[in-house]
Amino acid sequence: MTPDSLSLDNGRTVLRLERSLPHPPEKVWRALTTPEHLATWFPSTVRVDLREGGEIVFDDGAMRGVVTALDPPRLFAFSWGDEDHLRWEVRPADGGSLLVLHHAFADRFGAASFATGWTACVEGLTQMLSGQDPVPTFDTTARHEQYVRQFDLDAPSVADDTIRIERQLTAPAEVARPLLEPATLAGGTVRWEFGAGTGHGARLLVVATGPFDRPVPEAAAQLRSRVAEIAATVSSASSRR
Repeated sequence: MTPDSLSLDNGRTVLRLERSLPHPPEKVWRALTTPEHLATWFPSTVRVDLREGGEIVFDDGAMRGVVTALDPPRLFAFSWGDEDHLRWEVRPADGGSLLVLHHAFADRFGAASFATGWTACVEGLTQMLSGQDPVPTFDTTARHEQYVRQFDLDAPSVADDTIRIERQLTAPAEVARPLLEPATLAGGTVRWEFGAGTGHGARLLVVATGPFDRPVPEAAAQLRSRVAEIAATVSSASSRR
C-alpha cells in the first residue's frame, strides 16, 4: 500500500490516502454517493444533487458545498465549505477496487486529525460493504501521533531569533495547561497559547524569542523536544479516558 502523504498545491495542504477494498467499483461507488450509505460511515449527514455543479449539504445545512467533478463510477469530487475540497477516485484492481482520497485544506497542522479521521471512516466504509457494523479497530490517539511524526507536523519554524511551533493535541487545553513550564527557554522567553483545534483536542502554539544562550537550532530542538513530551503526556491521558 502506498504510504499516506502530504503535499502543497497553490498554498493549500493536500492529504492523499490510498486503500485497497475487496469490493467492485460499482459497489464502492454506491457507498460514496448514496446518502443512506454515507450515513453509515461518513463523518457528516449528506444530501447531494448528484451532478456536476449540484449542491451538497452537510449536517442538515450547517455546511454546504458543490459537486466539482463527477464521472460514475470513477470520480466524485466536491467542496466542503469554503476551505476544503475532497476528491474520491475509485479504480478497478485485482480482487476489488483501489480507493484514493485527496483532501485539500488550509489548516496544515490539522493534517494528523484529518488523516486519522479519514482512516477510521474508510475502515468503516469497508466494514459496511462487508455487511458489518462499522467499529474502529485501532487506537485513534496513537494513530494521530503517528501521523504527526510521519508528516513532520511539529517541526519548528525559525526566523532570526524567534522559534515557533504549532502542535495539534489529542486532549483539551485543561489537560495540557498544568504541564507548561515557566516562560523561559535557554535564556530566551517563551509564550504558550491554546486555541481551537481539529479533532477532540486543543491547538498548542508556542513562540520562543531570543537571544538564547546557545545556537538557535539547538534551542529549537530543545523546544521541540519539550512540546513532544507534553503531547505524549496528554495523549496518554486521552487514551485512558
